[in-house]
Amino acid sequence: MFQPIVYGLLFLLSAAIFTKVRSRRVRQAVLLIGSYALYLTWGFWFAAVLLLSTVVNFLFGEWLRRKSSAAALWAGILFNLALLGAFKYLPEAAIRIPLSSLQRFSHLALPLGLSFWTFQAMSYLFDLYRGEELDPSFFEFALYMVFFPVTLSGPICRMPDMLPQFRSEQPTPWSDIGRGLCRIATGVLMMQLAKLLGQGILGGDGINSGFDRVTRWTGPDVWCLAFGYGLQLFFDFAGYSHIAIGGAQAMGFTVPENFARPFESTTPSIFWTRWHMSLSFWIRDYVFLPLAVVRREVWWRNLALVISMVLFGLWHRASVLFLLWGFYHGVLLVLHRQVQQLERKFDWEPPSRFWTPLSWITTMALISAGWMFFRGNSVAQVRQMLAAILSANYGSHVLSTSLYLLVAGLAAGYGIVLLVAEALSRCSAESTTPETDAREGVVALMARWRWYWIPPLYVLGLTLLLAVTLTQNASTSQFMYVNF
Repeated sequence: MFQPIVYGLLFLLSAAIFTKVRSRRVRQAVLLIGSYALYLTWGFWFAAVLLLSTVVNFLFGEWLRRKSSAAALWAGILFNLALLGAFKYLPEAAIRIPLSSLQRFSHLALPLGLSFWTFQAMSYLFDLYRGEELDPSFFEFALYMVFFPVTLSGPICRMPDMLPQFRSEQPTPWSDIGRGLCRIATGVLMMQLAKLLGQGILGGDGINSGFDRVTRWTGPDVWCLAFGYGLQLFFDFAGYSHIAIGGAQAMGFTVPENFARPFESTTPSIFWTRWHMSLSFWIRDYVFLPLAVVRREVWWRNLALVISMVLFGLWHRASVLFLLWGFYHGVLLVLHRQVQQLERKFDWEPPSRFWTPLSWITTMALISAGWMFFRGNSVAQVRQMLAAILSANYGSHVLSTSLYLLVAGLAAGYGIVLLVAEALSRCSAESTTPETDAREGVVALMARWRWYWIPPLYVLGLTLLLAVTLTQNASTSQFMYVNF
């Protein structure tokens, strides 16, 4: 409870200073001191690890700036991988492998945001090796590593994008503050929706219970849990991303987007350009592309794609299920490429009227099925759930009817909100003419007065959500992606 108060105070102080103060040094000092003060609230040891990573990576960067050598790059990458492995993978290995020499590491705590700011450090080293003209001071690099809106769980930033912004002396426009606050409000609401999905309407009948307490499922149950968990994870992580991006925007900073309507994707490839974009683009630029150019054969590019997605999965956690999740998505991407090659080979262009809906349904089903590997508690459980999907038992269900209604209602509600938002944006961009019909006139009126009817509707919705979630004794309020 202490950390959100510190975050709020730091955000308000920074936003206020950035609207008035133009001095680059003052701005950087406020952000650096404030960001470390916030990070220290999570533990002195965590801050010490972050500072160590900052110092060592800055020194490797100076080495690369003086001489762009592969030795310097590999030394820096190995340091970061060793740091990541020591805190993220060694404790789990110590638990699973019965070696007395490893037991001392079983209780090693994971510094918050380690996966994210380690990837930021590695991207800085890669960019220097590739010839990017980057000359951050130590304090600017330290700010890049600890910048408080994105330190804990991203989005993953890159130095070429952030350094000019750290050096900017332009005051934050009030329009950016307004848009940033709107995104923060949207994120808060989405995270409450994720919490509701996790614990259910009545408490104990949500997605978490469906995975952790239920021991047998029918086909409809598994599909409900699979799609419902994807929706829960989206609301939770996209909601957090809205808060992080909105907080940065209200201070005048632009950080990468993380989600772009992923549930509208009609192919697996499109999905991975819309889901956790800052990480998927990082994997593409720094893992897949360097691997793909090693050999020209098609089979190697496909293998490089599978390897990249396996590493994507293991980035989340070193377990068999996450390895299988990454392999599964790698195979999906390769299969999609094979379909594209067949279309080009036979010069066949399917009719979009029928093909697009079919492709969307297939993509959403395949993506949802993959969430079982991501959320499942064991390989045996996932095997049982896959067997339920393939069985003929689709005439009954074990999960509560309220969960089915909740998942369907939130999915439909989210789709309606997107349609309304798109209509309002389109109407706001166009001028209303006397020839507009009655329907367009109603939309135009809604767009014109949206700041009068949307805030009360938002307050009502958030109040109802809080009334439901806070009255239930469920431990699902923690941000889900902080565990990665």
